Amino acid sequence: MTKSREVRLMKRPVGAPTRDLFEIATVDVPEPAPGEVQVRNRWMAVDPAMRGRMSDAKSYVPPFELNKPMEGGAIGEVITSNDAEFKAGDIVFSRLGWREVFNAPASALKVRDCSELPQQAHLGFAGITGLTAYVGLFDVAGLKDGDVVFVSAASGGVGSTVCQMAKLKGHKVIGSAGGARKAAFLKETLGIDEAIDYKAEPSLTKALARAAPEGIDVNFENVGGDHLQAALAVANFHARFALCGMISVYNSTEPPAAPRNLMQAVVKSIRMQGFIALNYMHREDQFLRDVTAWHKAGKLELAETVYEGVDHSLDAFFGLFSGENLGRMLVKLS
Repeated sequence: MTKSREVRLMKRPVGAPTRDLFEIATVDVPEPAPGEVQVRNRWMAVDPAMRGRMSDAKSYVPPFELNKPMEGGAIGEVITSNDAEFKAGDIVFSRLGWREVFNAPASALKVRDCSELPQQAHLGFAGITGLTAYVGLFDVAGLKDGDVVFVSAASGGVGSTVCQMAKLKGHKVIGSAGGARKAAFLKETLGIDEAIDYKAEPSLTKALARAAPEGIDVNFENVGGDHLQAALAVANFHARFALCGMISVYNSTEPPAAPRNLMQAVVKSIRMQGFIALNYMHREDQFLRDVTAWHKAGKLELAETVYEGVDHSLDAFFGLFSGENLGRMLVKLS
């Protein structure tokens, strides 16, 4: 038997989650059964979307089970295999994060080539985070020459990747984030054209209008609320909005007050489309070719905040909602 620690959801939150809803349990992991593989996780991702799975509302993925380990993207190393497709030492992706060691059927794992990319890149710009940015920007928003791009939550995992992808294609990029530290990260590390510290602005709409006097053509929406309202106000005719997430309402118990100007979508003939990256897995091969080439050329870099150990995985989760992360939020497990 191998000892493993795992994070469990014990009760469903109402509003913002609190630490008393979780526990870290120690379990014994037996030898893998026929057709199974035993994996030790090396890295796990922490996503805002995990908040949605803590509720039991119907969604595109099932909710977390109570008193069971939570799930999320992870990169691990095969310890021992009872399946011919895998061997000890293979680096694999799974959706079985939030635990140190696990057994799983071979079908739950995908080998990842880490000869050209760091392991954790497969949870960042070369993982579902990067695919979300890629298809949202190029497929959903239909990025075109000369577009001015506005990204909300631009210092987060998806947002920071969108910013880099739009910049390497030669576009003017405006990003919003909360706090001077994040605004500096957007300008100095990601190299975007204009960074808005929305916490320092009495009017986000006016701040965006100053940053984009020519208007915006693409809005990559991660926040919703006042950010979506500002984007609608400053958008050009025939702008395209890729609706990726709305973190401003994830912990809300009441409907949001904004946007109050949704009629602008009609007046300006704006196309707004929500999307989920899992519906674009047919684009994965081309996406991986592109991001690998961009990284090797020095045009796409890791943007990450790393916590150490499963004991700090909840610190990482709560840090997402208090705005502690720059780039992708990760936990290094071993």
